Amino acid sequence: MPTIRDVARLAGVSTATVSATLSGTAFVSEALQARVREAVETLGYSPHGIARSLKRGSSRLLGLIIPDVTNPFFTELVHAVEELARADGYAMLLCDTGFDLGREREMLALMRMQRVDGIVLCPAGGEADYAGAFAIGRGTPIVLADSAPPGAAVDAVVIDNHGAAFAATSHLLDCGHVLIATVAGPERGLPGLERERGFAAALAARGLAPEPAYIVHGDFSEEGGASAVAALIGLEPRPTALFVANNQMLVGVMRCLHEAGLSVPSDISVAAIDDFPWASAFRPALTTVRQPIGDLAAHAVRLLVARIAGDQKEPQRIELPATLVLRESVAEHPGIAGVPPAASA
Repeated sequence: MPTIRDVARLAGVSTATVSATLSGTAFVSEALQARVREAVETLGYSPHGIARSLKRGSSRLLGLIIPDVTNPFFTELVHAVEELARADGYAMLLCDTGFDLGREREMLALMRMQRVDGIVLCPAGGEADYAGAFAIGRGTPIVLADSAPPGAAVDAVVIDNHGAAFAATSHLLDCGHVLIATVAGPERGLPGLERERGFAAALAARGLAPEPAYIVHGDFSEEGGASAVAALIGLEPRPTALFVANNQMLVGVMRCLHEAGLSVPSDISVAAIDDFPWASAFRPALTTVRQPIGDLAAHAVRLLVARIAGDQKEPQRIELPATLVLRESVAEHPGIAGVPPAASA
């Protein structure tokens, strides 16, 4: 088991600095705190008092770290994980990182200090942010959920984001739309990247190329969606259909289209990833791709409990399919003769 001296050596600081950082009993600069927390996470260190308590048995605590508790997807995931954890005799400790990688690392260290038995982590970063960060058998067991960098040496449960985007975009193409734009997710995040790739693949399967001017990135927020679609509807020719990469941006998109005097689906069709409770209450009811959040939670908790029990098998990666839910926000279109705008438009 790593010691405070191991942490100090890796971070290049004194043991007093490590102790002050973890206890908050003395001032430590932000730069040194960051080095200490990174060393704690790398080594899977827990303070000695906690290590002694762990020898007496399990804490019966599971940690769940998510990037945005206001997003209905994560709200539902929190509820599902908590229910499953309770059924297995665990309480749950929840942290919201706000898509901040520094805060994510702090929360991982905090949960280890709180001696959780295992952690379900929904990573906020991209492919390059977690190189070598996770490994089975090193510190507190971790299962990645919703997003998982390729090659992460821990269990992971994800949605087939590429397939979900492919299905939604293919439905727009099946309905005769040619000028299809996307309100894409953040360029760094893994789910957004896979959804953008799925969008492009669906177009390529019909002999079409994604037009750069028709791809605008949002930040998975309502305001991000509104800003992105405002840029798209000003193009000439205007897209006849939109693929939106998540539910919160979808709300912003629908608000912006309404404020612009555009009717869905008669003026512009809309399909999105992430079904949510209000999708069928919108008028028109929204065509979405429903993610199997319950199954995602069930697999994540099952894998984590197995690791806590000592399972040392090779890490598993489970990819779950999503389901296209057809409603009223997509209409048939005869197709438009014309060329999408240049990237400089």
